[in-house]
Amino acid sequence: MHRTKIILSAIAGLTLLALSGAVGAQYPSKPIRLVVGYTAGGGADVLARAFSDRLSKLLGQPIVMEYRPGAGATVAAEAVSRAPADGYTLHITDSGPMTIVPHMRKLGYDPLTSFTPITILCSGGTVIVVHPSNTAKDLRELIATIRAQPDRWSYGTSGVGGVGHLAAELFQTATQTKMVHIPYKGGAPAVVELMGGQVPLLFSSLASAMPQIKAGRIRALAVTSAKRSSMLPDSPALSEIGFPGFDASIWFGIVGPPNLPQEVMDRIVPALQKVLQEMPVQDAIRAQGYDFTPTTPAEAREVIRKDYASWGKVVREAGITSD
Repeated sequence: MHRTKIILSAIAGLTLLALSGAVGAQYPSKPIRLVVGYTAGGGADVLARAFSDRLSKLLGQPIVMEYRPGAGATVAAEAVSRAPADGYTLHITDSGPMTIVPHMRKLGYDPLTSFTPITILCSGGTVIVVHPSNTAKDLRELIATIRAQPDRWSYGTSGVGGVGHLAAELFQTATQTKMVHIPYKGGAPAVVELMGGQVPLLFSSLASAMPQIKAGRIRALAVTSAKRSSMLPDSPALSEIGFPGFDASIWFGIVGPPNLPQEVMDRIVPALQKVLQEMPVQDAIRAQGYDFTPTTPAEAREVIRKDYASWGKVVREAGITSD
């Protein structure tokens, strides 16, 4: 009898081990949700669609887009942070809800511990644009003009606490200038106001500004990323024109809930890396004004950590709040 119990226990243990291995090997066995913190048709949605179909084919399961906009994409981030750690909920996120907004108000998640970083997809700076009638031939002339007439200058962005706003705060510190911030409800209306002459200067995302730059309706002076953008190769980075080390970039990346199992990571990470090596995917990302910058999970975690610290310093020194 005792021997029978031992045998049955051994069989049960082997069965559980086999089932555990089978579950890991079978991932994914159902559709995967890709949560987007913005509305359909926005930049995050376009970037996600650049790779989601190919990733779906490689994994053998549909990638279902789930839109949860609100509160600067923090609604989606909080939902993902509380989702089961089974690999069936992933999230395309960006610098805003992960490294900027957490310094401006209390949130229901910690960007450093509430997620499993998977990869940084792409990054890019904002572009400093003016109306074509502006007499400044380049950024140096513009800076000199602002310094000479500080009371006459304002700048527009897509909203309070966005990367454009933070880039502008860094710009003013680096250039020893002071301007009035005029926040708009999105990048598109900000560009319209610049074209109409309601604001003299704009810190804009490349995706919002590029169509009007190409049409000659607005003029690019520089980009705030560490190096030139592939979309605007003739526009210098601030680091090239007297402000070494200047970098105000935004990135988009993929994260999951905290503590994703290793068997999930072993499946999703190489699949995503393979998809991101395809030229049509890279071309679609660049078309949105971002440079392709894939990372390992460890590298993604370090990007989030460093950006969280650096943007926190900017928010504190500028006294920026979400109000």
